[in-house]
Amino acid sequence: MDQELRLGTRGSQLALWQANTVASRIAAAGGPPCRIVVIRTTGDRLHDAPLSEVGGKRLFVKEIEDALLRNEIDLAVHSSKDMPAMLPDGLAIGAVLPREDPADAVVLPARAGRGEATATIEDLVAQLGRSPSIGTGSVRRIAQLTRLFPGAAFQPIRGNLDTRLRKLDEGAHHALVLAAAGLRRLGFAERISFALPVEVCVPAPGQGIVAVEVRAADTPMQRLLGTINDEGSASALTAERALVQALGGGCQTPVGALASPADDETLSLTAVVVALDGSRAVRGQARGPRAEAADLGTRLGAQLIADGADEILADARGAQGAVEGIQP
Repeated sequence: MDQELRLGTRGSQLALWQANTVASRIAAAGGPPCRIVVIRTTGDRLHDAPLSEVGGKRLFVKEIEDALLRNEIDLAVHSSKDMPAMLPDGLAIGAVLPREDPADAVVLPARAGRGEATATIEDLVAQLGRSPSIGTGSVRRIAQLTRLFPGAAFQPIRGNLDTRLRKLDEGAHHALVLAAAGLRRLGFAERISFALPVEVCVPAPGQGIVAVEVRAADTPMQRLLGTINDEGSASALTAERALVQALGGGCQTPVGALASPADDETLSLTAVVVALDGSRAVRGQARGPRAEAADLGTRLGAQLIADGADEILADARGAQGAVEGIQP
């Protein structure tokens, strides 16, 4: 495989960082050069609308996947948390990069300074008060943080990272909640004021993992991508995506999941399903062999359903359908 590879991606700061990192790793592994092909997605065009009202994060990958299926590009790079639980027929995940910090991070205005390393969640609540304005459009984050800040006003905030940080510093919000991975990858690690522990806010499935999507029948490409695949991150992503599939959930549902290595051979999977208003939560944890990651996710998903998660998810889908003007 000596020809130039066409690598499809969105055009955001983080998406281009991801695409260029994948291209660099392919080159370092002895693969051919990549040409970055920027594809504007529906999610990019609807930049002023809350994701929960326009179809969720799937809007950030659809046009790129369509281009891959039409053979207009050779591979696609995504934030794995944006990918649908079930990939379109004919596509597969060919590789993932090593996972960055998966936590959700609270970012305070620059004038507030960086939080102390020893700060607790109680310190954060005391600093922000019970009714802060918090910038996030994620239904998963809102559902979990409503339990911590019952009087908070959650406001959607979109755009490149530097734009969001500028709006925060200009006084648009008391705090933002963002993925720590994006902040770290783009050189803004010093803006992380507080990393939310998993006991408070379970991250999105796949958060912090860059995934490379390919055509399932493209065996040479899959063989090439095998040289850059991080097996530990891949097994974690497999477990988290299997859990989402078991729940029938999508990208904009109040589901959190995080698989972490318990040891060299074992994964520990934590998951939560939370009512949109924070009134109910079903949480579970399970362990299993890393080689059986999909079974681990499926098993914990079934446990959550048995504990009542399906009722919470049905209510959430009904509420979102009503917002979108769709019959639930």
